[in-house]
Amino acid sequence: MAVEPIQIQTSAPTNAPTSSTGCACGHADESEIVLDTRQIPHAIRHATIFGALGSLQPGISLDLVANHNPLPLLAQLNDRMPEAFDVSYIDNGPDVWKLRFTRN
Repeated sequence: MAVEPIQIQTSAPTNAPTSSTGCACGHADESEIVLDTRQIPHAIRHATIFGALGSLQPGISLDLVANHNPLPLLAQLNDRMPEAFDVSYIDNGPDVWKLRFTRN
């Protein structure tokens, strides 16, 4: 097997499409963003959620699906980023909770 050199680009190719986020992958931003946390391992669940929430621009919403009422997450969010999001319940259990987080 031969070793082939790779090129690392520090900027997008000039012919690459860009989105409003500055990404050059060519995909448009989704109109509805849903994060189903039921399949995320517990050890990384909150970190995954905070990463997703941190990437939202003002006015953009993320719908979070959980198998329990995420009150501990909401408390953490209030401690870390007070007033950064409007949160509303779309579904309120008993089997599935769905909350909408909209970035202020």
